Amino acid sequence: MATRSNDTQAGFTLVEVLVAMVLMGLLISALLAITSQWLPNWDRGLYSIQRSESISMALDRIGADIAASEFIKPDGQAKSVLFDGSETSITLVRTALGPHRGRGLDVVRITEGGGDGAALTRTRAAFAPGSPSARDFGDPVVLLKAPYRVSFAYAGTDRIWSPSWQNAERLPAAVRVTVHDGSRASAPSLSRIAVIRVSAPPDSVCRPADPTCDRHALSADATVGRASTASKQ
Repeated sequence: MATRSNDTQAGFTLVEVLVAMVLMGLLISALLAITSQWLPNWDRGLYSIQRSESISMALDRIGADIAASEFIKPDGQAKSVLFDGSETSITLVRTALGPHRGRGLDVVRITEGGGDGAALTRTRAAFAPGSPSARDFGDPVVLLKAPYRVSFAYAGTDRIWSPSWQNAERLPAAVRVTVHDGSRASAPSLSRIAVIRVSAPPDSVCRPADPTCDRHALSADATVGRASTASKQ
């Protein structure tokens, strides 16, 4: 009995292949459309998180320096405390930070500028009695970069804010640090208030009714004594 061989093989027809390609193209186009709308939002969200973290770290560092301000005078003859604050910069004295720094004092300057697009830079110098112009500030640290701008305001015990605090006999009670976004005029400003945790000045150990207590000498001894401690470290 004669048999007939079956040489035909199962497969897709040309029409089926074309339909599959069209469906794949539609699926890829839909994925590209969704991705093109999703990626910019992801980038904006990631940038917003990074921006918030950098601003928060800068405010934390500035606030820690301000809160640690010491009631120190430049020398035994000065009446004003070593604290110079303007709207764009601040100079103060605080306990030295870092390994092998001992118990000395640092003069810290936080100011705008610094080059390389830096908006806010922190520098320091070892404290020693004498002229402020003779201090050699170094160890620059960029706290915040452009387009952000930082402004300072100062308040005494009366809680009245002022754009400067210079040549004063006492430290301010609080300093307000405000960060502005220079790239967007409509962007809200971020502010933080640092309260100075300073003890009473050295001459406060004198009783008001004690005429034998030399307040000026106490202030001078405290200033020179802290300076000598710094130089021995």
